Amino acid sequence: MRTHDLIGIGVGPFNLGLACLAEPLDDLDAVFLEARDDFSWHPGMLLDDATLQVPFMADLVTLADPTSPYSYLNFLKDVGRLYSFYIRESFFPLRREYDDYCRWAAERLTSIRWGQPVTRVEHDGEAYVVTSATGEAWRGRRLVLGTGTAPRLPFEVEGPALHSADYLARKADLLSTGSITVVGSGQSAAEVYADLLAEQEAHGFELTWLTRSPRFFPMEYTKLTLEMTSPEWTSYFQALPGATRSRVQAGQQALSKGISSETINAIFDELYRREALGGVDTTLLTATEVRSAQWDGERYTLDLHHTEQDVDGRMTTESLVLATGYASSVPEFLAPVRDRLRLDEQGRYAADGSFSVSHTDDVFVQNGEEHTHGFVAPDLGMGALRSSVILAGVLGREPYRVEKRIAFQEFGMPDRFRSPSEQPAEQLARSTS
Repeated sequence: MRTHDLIGIGVGPFNLGLACLAEPLDDLDAVFLEARDDFSWHPGMLLDDATLQVPFMADLVTLADPTSPYSYLNFLKDVGRLYSFYIRESFFPLRREYDDYCRWAAERLTSIRWGQPVTRVEHDGEAYVVTSATGEAWRGRRLVLGTGTAPRLPFEVEGPALHSADYLARKADLLSTGSITVVGSGQSAAEVYADLLAEQEAHGFELTWLTRSPRFFPMEYTKLTLEMTSPEWTSYFQALPGATRSRVQAGQQALSKGISSETINAIFDELYRREALGGVDTTLLTATEVRSAQWDGERYTLDLHHTEQDVDGRMTTESLVLATGYASSVPEFLAPVRDRLRLDEQGRYAADGSFSVSHTDDVFVQNGEEHTHGFVAPDLGMGALRSSVILAGVLGREPYRVEKRIAFQEFGMPDRFRSPSEQPAEQLARSTS
């Protein structure tokens, strides 16, 4: 059996970017396995007018290699839309465009094996053996886990409730019901609500939006804040104690789970138009947590709790859309090699600075390290940097130069400001010599 240098498991945007960056490297033999038959990126949320929340430079490769043939700009040139994009004067591509771009890149790679759902990973003493449901097997010295995240449900739900990940596939069913409730705080919840609001007058359903956040808050997008999507911030965050990391993350909702100002303003403008023309038939409720959802065969009964007033409530709705985010997990197919992995007390990947999650530094993770590396882990702009670091760890050299410092600001107390008792030993020795 051929032994590859690297086997990637899962082909979402992050491992696809890694595959693009690996393709031209003559000293790297890599193969990528994907359960689906082709590339698909959040198909349930590919709304016609939805855009990315990151600029086009956060594509698969540009922040690692601006000259790569797999860049978003090269995609636009190839399909004859580069000048249109230039004239449009917006850094933010449509989400459908980004999906088309990823498909375009995937079709040009020779290293991806589609239709290969991995069922088992073993180690034969020298290399990993990866087996798929088709019975085929691959052998590799290193693994890169890009298995993505799964829809997160914060409470037990039965009946026909759907996660926003499946919104478009089941939108027609929603529109045929008499009442729809959207639960969630971020961009997906806002986009689903806005899309349903546009359909409400034609279909006549009741529409409610519930969020446990204290307000419909916008994504924080100022330039000094954006410096936190940097190698320095990731290193700083990773060095914090676990309890401190959790506390810091809890205060960063506006950095990763907010709503674009454009979407918030568009919703308000539509509500204002409705009010001016005769009335608004919709409910928006903040600081409201859904405790449970019971289905009786016709409708849901939601048990609610207002977190600021500390009072309980109840409502009914025929349809329920949960825009409650995603969560990563360690796949069951890794059970035979679980003892080789570094996991924390909660069973999550304990990724180090090189994104390795194994005791022997031969297994890496993509977008499974938010608890160790911070809110930028799922950010598309993180992909090229993370892939560059992983490739450097695999090859022992930097095929793509990793920028170690990009921010004007400093994170943490600089050594020069620390009291002598808290300065690193080597720094103290230099200052007293």
